[in-house]
This record gives sequence, structure tokens and C-alpha cells, in this order.
Amino acid sequence: MSTTAATQPPPSARSADQQPEPPAPPQPRVVVLGVLAALGLGGLVWSSSGPTTAALYAVGLAFGVVLFHARFGFTSAWRQLVAVRQGAGLRAHMLMLAVACTLFAPILATGLSFGGPTPSASLAPLGVGVVVGALLFGAGMQIGGACASGTLFAIGSGQSAIVLTLGGFIGGSVLGARTLGFWEDGLPAAEPVSLADTPAGYTGAWLISLTVIGAIVAATVLLQRRGTVPPIGRPPHAAGIARVLRGTWPLWVGALLLAGLNALTLLLRGAPWGITSAFALWGSKLLDLVGVDVTSWSYWQDNQASYEAGVLGDVTSVMDLGIILGALIATGLAGSWALHRRIPGRLALGAVIGGVLMGYGARIAYGCNIGAYFGGIASFSLHGWIWGVVALLGTFVGLKLRPLFGLGNPRATDSAC
Repeated sequence: MSTTAATQPPPSARSADQQPEPPAPPQPRVVVLGVLAALGLGGLVWSSSGPTTAALYAVGLAFGVVLFHARFGFTSAWRQLVAVRQGAGLRAHMLMLAVACTLFAPILATGLSFGGPTPSASLAPLGVGVVVGALLFGAGMQIGGACASGTLFAIGSGQSAIVLTLGGFIGGSVLGARTLGFWEDGLPAAEPVSLADTPAGYTGAWLISLTVIGAIVAATVLLQRRGTVPPIGRPPHAAGIARVLRGTWPLWVGALLLAGLNALTLLLRGAPWGITSAFALWGSKLLDLVGVDVTSWSYWQDNQASYEAGVLGDVTSVMDLGIILGALIATGLAGSWALHRRIPGRLALGAVIGGVLMGYGARIAYGCNIGAYFGGIASFSLHGWIWGVVALLGTFVGLKLRPLFGLGNPRATDSAC
């Protein structure tokens, strides 16, 4: 996904002695609007759902700030690796996953929590739905221009085309919820597999995970040595303390903070960070308003408590809204909030189609780049690793389809999302 900062030349294009460009001035109206909206929604969540849900809403705000400032990309990391063999983004993923595994292991092993439910791993069955869903999601990311987390923080940043991606995401999620029974009951699947189901327990699972992560890091380094690989592009950032509130953070900082926030989510919620189940809820509630009996679907019969809790009672929903508002406030402080009013027709079509593919894929694969890839791998689920490999294959498909929607050839200097 491109941001307003993406128009700046990459670091390699600037002279070695050139100082970082000063950041744009803050946008007070955007900041005030974001803060007021964040406080107002936080008050509603606290009053309707209690302090734990309100605390998770605050974690969502923090996720939005980190995602924006670090420009931490999932879509772009896979795109850069496949298109130009640039592995810096994927290595940032591996750092995030290594730290998350290190934090998750003792939490899951001991059942440590902050007064909420006992933490449980994010495990999912291994079936055809996982493979098909991850493939659809990987392709949809490249066509729609964002992943699940990228969609939310891009909306907070004023990227109007991504609103269309979100609309497709919601529609695809609802369709996935409606047809999930076919993928669960009509096709073969194996039981969930946890790397901790060995005599070595979570210690062994942690060692296995770090070994795989190390091998992936080594593979990306070796891949980059084959020919000339362009450097990863990063927007110019402020110098000194101003960088904290208004500049671009290093990818490694984003990786560490995202891992820590996911562990905090596990301690508060009893489950890792997730995003896309909220989209199925939002779309189903809209259908309910026009008379569609969504509660008869097997998906909602299995998740009746979430449906009855409503949007403000659904932890995933309030965290998603927190991500949007956190990114809005961060973007305003950085002076880079901009509403793009003109969207070319083919780009708009790609945004919707990409969103539908991601929404449907996430539901039948039991998660997205956050719930399945990040949360699954951090929980030592084999499902998470399978999802990541197949989504990478889907990236190849998505890159082939991008020109149909007026999307240019990807470069390592593309901004992340």
C-alpha cells in the first residue's frame, strides 16, 4: 500500500551526507478529532463491557500507533520477497515471531493471566479450507493493497481506496461464515497439531520454532545474494525525540512492540490478537437489520455468545476500532493524514475483489495474517506455518493479477502495509 510518504525518494536515492528531512507539521484538527473519538468510544466500551474489554481497546489503540509508525507490512514483505528478492520485511516478521514465541511459551505453559480467562493457544484443524483460504488471502493481499491489519491502519491514515477493501473484506467474511460448514463438514480435515504436544512441551516447541525461524532468515539472506537486490524503501523520518511521535520507526522496533502487544492481549483476553472475525460480525449484523436470519447459520450457532455480545461487547471489534483510531491520531501527529478522493475505476475494483478474497479466505482458513500467521505460529500451531507458506504462494498469483487492476510492478521501495 502506498502512503503519502511514499512519494519521497528512498534512502538510496539521497546523498550520504543529506540529513533526514524535517517532518510535516502536525495536523491539530485530525489529532483532536482522533483523541475525542478514542475517548468517547473508550467510555462506551468501559460502560457497556467493563474494564478488561476497555483495556483491550487501549491495546488496539497502541497497535494502530505501532503499525503506522513502523509501517510494518505483511503484504509488502511478501511482495518484496517474491518480486525483487528483498527479504528485510520477512526478516522483521521472523524477529516478531521469535519474540512472540518466547513470550507465549511461558504464558501458555503456566496459564498466567491478568485476571481474565486462562490463556489458550490459537490452534486450528488442518484441512482443505486452510490451504484454499490461505491461497485466496495471499492473492487478495496483493490485489487489494493491504492485509487485515494494514486495512485498518490505512483507513485511519485516510487511505480512501482501502475503505473499499474493507467493504469487500466484510462481504467476503460474511460469505465465508455462511459457507464454513461446507469446508468443515464436507471435506477431509485433520485435528489441530500443536508443536507443544511432545514430551518436551512448550520448551521443545519454542526450540523447534526458533530453528525454523532461523532457517528462514538464513534463506532470505542467501536469496538476496543472488544478483542485485534494491534496498527496502522507508519514508524519511524526523531526527531525535521527534521521531517517537512524528517519524518512522525502525522495522525491528515495530517487530518487538507488536510481539509484546500480542502477548499482552493473550494475558488480558486469554487468546492471541485477531482481526477478521469482527468483519463477519459487522456484516452479519447489517444483514440482520434487513431481515436475514444469520443466527441460523452454523457459524453463528457455534459463536452465539459473540453474536449476542454485539459490536461493543466483542473484543475483536473494539480492538479493530482502536487500531483505526490509534492510526488516525498517529497520522495526525505526523502531519501525513490525507484523504484520497479520486480512485481510478480499476483500482477500486481491485480493492473490492482483493477484500472479498481475503475475507472469504480468512474465514475458511481460521484466520488471517494476524490470527492464523502471527497468532498461530506464536501459539506453536502447525496450522500457522502451513498458512504462511501457502499465503506466500498466493502472493505469486496476486502479483500476476495486479496489472489487470492498474497496479504497477512492485518494487522494494514501495511503502509497507
